[in-house]
Amino acid sequence: MTGQPQQNHDEEVDIPVRHLAAPIPAEGENGVFTQTWWPICLSDELEAGRVISREFLGGRVIAYRDTDGTAHVMSAYCPHVGADIGIGAVIGDNVQCPFHHWQFNSAGQCVKTAIGDHPPRTARLFKFPTIERLGLVMAFNGVKPLFDFPDFFEKPEADLNLSTFRAAVMDCDGWVFAANTPDMQHLKVLHGVTFGHDDPHKLVRWHEWGFDYNFAGGTGEGNQKGEAELAWRLGIHGSNIFFQEGTHNGRWYGGFAIFSCIRPNKSEIFGGIVTARSKDDGNAAGLALLKEMMAFEGKVVNEDLAVLNTIKYRPGTLTKSDKTLGRFLDYLRTYPRAHPSAPFIH
Repeated sequence: MTGQPQQNHDEEVDIPVRHLAAPIPAEGENGVFTQTWWPICLSDELEAGRVISREFLGGRVIAYRDTDGTAHVMSAYCPHVGADIGIGAVIGDNVQCPFHHWQFNSAGQCVKTAIGDHPPRTARLFKFPTIERLGLVMAFNGVKPLFDFPDFFEKPEADLNLSTFRAAVMDCDGWVFAANTPDMQHLKVLHGVTFGHDDPHKLVRWHEWGFDYNFAGGTGEGNQKGEAELAWRLGIHGSNIFFQEGTHNGRWYGGFAIFSCIRPNKSEIFGGIVTARSKDDGNAAGLALLKEMMAFEGKVVNEDLAVLNTIKYRPGTLTKSDKTLGRFLDYLRTYPRAHPSAPFIH
């Protein structure tokens, strides 16, 4: 054919190569999950006398309160023939299987059979270390917690207005959302955060179970101070626990987002906002700020969700702005993982 460009088959073609760093182990990869405190339900959802069943770590668990009001999280499936105790009942300090009415105490041990047979010594549920903080019932993935749940805020919980909520279910692991916090490019580009100083890499304080740092700056574009002046301390604890506290236009508040692990690549945001109780005006100012900051933080989360529901997180070429992010990814690569409850919750 005439008039068509001729192709020289001897020419070398520059084939692009994607440069990838070592991957981060996904939740559930090789059958294990990060060992951290995971939210199971809101405290308000766990009413006295009620047992609930929830998906967790790719299996199922139950939660209930004993007669003292203490919350317990255990594997859901009865060791007799596998009924879900989550549709059973609370009998005193025990939970009762809905099928044959075996009862299990708060340590997970079978203590009674309805037919009168001696309770088998090997009939046990897996008992998760359980705590109740900030309006959440949380379980640790392990036989014994590796770390205590941290105290985030400079004020005691009794002196705070607290609003805790369940937000979106995401198509990603919780650590993927947590990785936004050390990602300075993400904070500046997606959320419009402006630092009133150099990127705060040198201000990051690392410890065995995470990091935190302070910064002063603002939000918004086209204005050095932004739409709001910020002076925050924020960080990550474990693999999935985000917190922040500080001032927004000079008014103190705190926030947290703790990501559940329903199953691999599926997590739910359990979040909360706190403000200081104000005494002079009947707490009107504290409650008004609580409502305002709920809207502010909700906007920030919504800016992330479309990305996080479609991301295939794999570190590639990083730059100098990614110094703290790179160290956090190294932290995640060696983070302890286990799944001792697997034989019980599946």
